[in-house]
Amino acid sequence: MNLLNIILYAQPTGAQNAQGSMWSTLIMIVLLILIFWLFFIRPQSKRNKEMQKFRENLKKGDHIVTIGGIHGKITDIDGNTVIIETEGQGKLRIEKSSIQQYANTNRES
Repeated sequence: MNLLNIILYAQPTGAQNAQGSMWSTLIMIVLLILIFWLFFIRPQSKRNKEMQKFRENLKKGDHIVTIGGIHGKITDIDGNTVIIETEGQGKLRIEKSSIQQYANTNRES
């Protein structure tokens, strides 16, 4: 027989080996879930909370940039929508959820 076949088909003997194998598998699964939560779920929920807070604190006169790259100045806020004035004196009604960041012209260091 091939040595690899012997290793792969070898069964643990006794209840103690099976129980130890079960615990090590369970610990590995818990560690994988913990790592997944630390590196993916937690940072994403933190970013979502920060964006929600940012959008709630918008006020008239703020210069913003939308997700689509449109720069404008907030002229009116109505619930979940915002009216912005663009450079050519055009006005757009957009959702608050489409606002990505403040424009550089509004923030001084």
